[in-house]
Amino acid sequence: MSNFRITPNALGHKLKLHQLQIFERVLARRSLSRAASELHLTQPTVTKAVHDLEAFFGAPLFERSNRGVTPTELAVVLGRRVHAMMAEIRYLADDIDAVLGGASGHVAVGTLIAASAKLLPEAIARLMTDHPGIQVTVREGPTAQLLPALATGDLDIVVGRLPGADMASISGVAVDHHRLYREELCLVAGARHPLAGAEKVALADLADCIWILPAPTSPLRASIERTFFDAGLRLPARQLESLSLLTNIGVLMHSDALALIPYDAAAQFLSMGVLARLPTDVFGAFGDVGYSVRADRPLTAACLRLVDYLRQTASQRGSGGG
Repeated sequence: MSNFRITPNALGHKLKLHQLQIFERVLARRSLSRAASELHLTQPTVTKAVHDLEAFFGAPLFERSNRGVTPTELAVVLGRRVHAMMAEIRYLADDIDAVLGGASGHVAVGTLIAASAKLLPEAIARLMTDHPGIQVTVREGPTAQLLPALATGDLDIVVGRLPGADMASISGVAVDHHRLYREELCLVAGARHPLAGAEKVALADLADCIWILPAPTSPLRASIERTFFDAGLRLPARQLESLSLLTNIGVLMHSDALALIPYDAAAQFLSMGVLARLPTDVFGAFGDVGYSVRADRPLTAACLRLVDYLRQTASQRGSGGG
């Protein structure tokens, strides 16, 4: 081990930012060569940066093999802190750009299906039209993936169905949830589905169809299961788990599948005649739609502008979905 105590002064004098940037990429990619490629550096440069860090700590960070590198316990601990530091560096760059160069910067957005069809695309379109210097990265996924990414700084904001009050803290990081509107659920099928055009459908009529369901951990999945159980019915045996809106629309068009989705996600396909809405209200409302941000960190100027456009888009949406 190293022959000196690791202190803030020692870290400040000995560590270099570019070493930590290289280390973070190697840790993420588990490969010296892939990290070098992403950073547009030579592999010897990346190898030297890792060796210099290992010499500073007096302990190895990675175990090398023909398949890449495996992080040691030290690398895992260091990686958690460095990951947060790299996020802060990005925020710092955005703040400085905003002061020196006007409307610029970068926003990393996580989106759920409730926002990915209308709310977020319209807000992003307005943002990038009015402020072409701002870059936007969008990452789609379930709440269980996006909120932890918000907590670590990989995402600046998550837009979609808001979680419950028990999610006010993620991995020890306080998160603020801001409501924009309440969304309704829409039970849809392909336009040629046998039940399309029916005046009324009972839950029992739907049990033999293919059901496109969200992940088992999602609140919507729990609500669907509870609705069937409360009616004395088993959950449909033919199930497809999918969060991909385009995949789901394709399956609906080519089978007798059904899906419960937010009205905004279905609206354009209903108006085009691609989907049909089945007449039932047994599943209740979808929930509140809005955005989530970290409570302990001020939003960058670019992210604040996106929030403004989210609010504008939501206010113009009207009071109801359908």
